[in-house]
Amino acid sequence: MNKAVILVGGPSRATRFRPLSMHLPQPLFPVGGKPIIWHQIKALSAVKDLREIILIGFFEDYVFRSFIEKCNQEFPGITFLYLREYSQLGTAGGFFHFRDQILRGGPKNIIMLYTDICCSFPLNELLDQHERHGRLGTIMVTKVDRSSARLYGCVVVDNETKLAAHYVEKPETYVSDMASTGVFVFHQDIFRFMAQVMEQRANEFDQQRANESAYGRSVDEADEGHNVNRLRLEQDVLRRMAADKKLSAYLCTGFWRQIKSAASAVPANALYLQKALSENRSFLAESKQDGPEIVGAVYIHPSAQVHPTARIGPNVSIHARAVIGPGVRVDDSIILDNVQIKDNAAVLHSIVGWDSRIGMWGRVEGSPITSPDDIDEVTHAGVKVNSICILGEDVQVKSEVFIRNSIVLPHKDLASNKHNEIIM
Repeated sequence: MNKAVILVGGPSRATRFRPLSMHLPQPLFPVGGKPIIWHQIKALSAVKDLREIILIGFFEDYVFRSFIEKCNQEFPGITFLYLREYSQLGTAGGFFHFRDQILRGGPKNIIMLYTDICCSFPLNELLDQHERHGRLGTIMVTKVDRSSARLYGCVVVDNETKLAAHYVEKPETYVSDMASTGVFVFHQDIFRFMAQVMEQRANEFDQQRANESAYGRSVDEADEGHNVNRLRLEQDVLRRMAADKKLSAYLCTGFWRQIKSAASAVPANALYLQKALSENRSFLAESKQDGPEIVGAVYIHPSAQVHPTARIGPNVSIHARAVIGPGVRVDDSIILDNVQIKDNAAVLHSIVGWDSRIGMWGRVEGSPITSPDDIDEVTHAGVKVNSICILGEDVQVKSEVFIRNSIVLPHKDLASNKHNEIIM
């Protein structure tokens, strides 16, 4: 029997996802027509002998209640549970804290995922390699450009043995072009190893505190690295597993992206829609003789209204109760609930927030994403750089107004053109 754990973080962790996370927690934000976390659960539901999925984070309990109820209906063979951390315990602290509940029922393997990733999720292949190699854990890696490797946790992999020989979190100099994807499989004995790490860290911390006291200095216990009650998966656990030759690596050859900033939701949306198109998924829209022109992969919610003269796609999601008027053009964008886009307006490479309005001949346009570096930062020195255009909740764009490469916070009325601005 296997279990899965998804680390969902908390409200203070999604600051780069603003203004979208001001309305909805990042894991529940829709990409490819479904919440980010749904895609992970869908992939986990296909894993052999997986019986339970546990969400761990420090959101309030009610945040995921409705979503879990829907998952119980959609995936009846799996039990779902949300466990709330009493404080921020680090990326592995909550996992270790709830070890008794995770181990209940005696799972052989535990799949762990971060929620802020978009991936093809070859989880059965990952699990098969993990069981063949018999290591304590297996980390899924992907090949990245050498120039951007410093942005990720890097793994030095022995190509013959598939052993993760070395792990460095966001190295200052080049170490490897194999990056951690935030997907792992651990044997149930991982908790014994983590207990040893916690004990070793406590001893090191006590020794450091004694040394600092001898020199009349104090240790900053607010620093996560110096807080004995916190456990960091990357720096504290994976690094030591690699050093002890207890970590193997599986190479993901499918797609993978991080979903860190709000802008990164648009390329993630495109990847999931393209995946659905390649699988001939029935929920995607198709062009009809009396309907709008559909180009490529497009999701349109059944309650949305799209005028027959509109042109939609590729890589567009249109959500509940949205109204798309005559002659409207939407490309590479996410249109959220209750949005109205009036006649002949255009939305390109953008996210239009809940309850927003775009007037006739209005234009909301961002810049297309061409590499992961384009979405790592959407601002520089307080100025919006060329990237996805984002309208927060309840933004009103007047007729014939052009909003380009801007971030607009909720409840704003825009009556004049804006370019490369952050509108507070």
